[in-house]
Amino acid sequence: MNFESWLQHIGKSPSSAKKYSIAISGAISSWAKEAELVDKSLLEIQDSKTLQHIASSLSNVEIFVQRNTKGNGMYSAALKKYQEYLSDITGEDLADDIQQIVNDKAIASTEKAVYINARVGQGKFRQGLIDMWRGCSVTGFSDTRFLVASHIKPWKVSNNTERLDPYNGLLLLPNLDKVFDLRYITFSEKGEILIHKELEDYSKLGINKSFKINISDKHQENMAYHRSMFFSNK
Repeated sequence: MNFESWLQHIGKSPSSAKKYSIAISGAISSWAKEAELVDKSLLEIQDSKTLQHIASSLSNVEIFVQRNTKGNGMYSAALKKYQEYLSDITGEDLADDIQQIVNDKAIASTEKAVYINARVGQGKFRQGLIDMWRGCSVTGFSDTRFLVASHIKPWKVSNNTERLDPYNGLLLLPNLDKVFDLRYITFSEKGEILIHKELEDYSKLGINKSFKINISDKHQENMAYHRSMFFSNK
């Protein structure tokens, strides 16, 4: 899946997806070449960490700063989305998290498989969510073969107890899991869905403004953390 298609997959309109893709392959790549940060198109970059380094350097390039300010942050937004795209399609975050578990001396060797399974949405964590929700937390769709075990408070910032806690998770259809993970949707204290303004074509993803989950007191702290990321997602 190329960058433009991925943008539409996560809810960007075709026009916005094309605009971001052209920005990456065109102007931003040209500015990066002129600043001697790259010798090829940014679309040829294969990993998000390399792109992150380039993006950080570009933030000090005068023409990028000027055009980005004039464009109301469009170019920095395009870079952010391209970094998310690279991370998503390469599975870098997952690989890094699993390596962290393997290297963590505080976790007994016999327990590491439990945490690895939880990170990939399997094992004890997934079963806990199935027992709790009996289906998709949002739609109620009951065939759990098609559902994804999703952490509310992200794995990277959760402690080992939170990583296995079913109250730190939702059981979601894949389309909902993707936009929840990318912080384009979240839920209020009453369980009502909140949809980010950047998720332009959310109805095409099967998302409805009337969606609501049965959120308990034990979910509130983790969901509050997720909302804080949602509101800072620009």
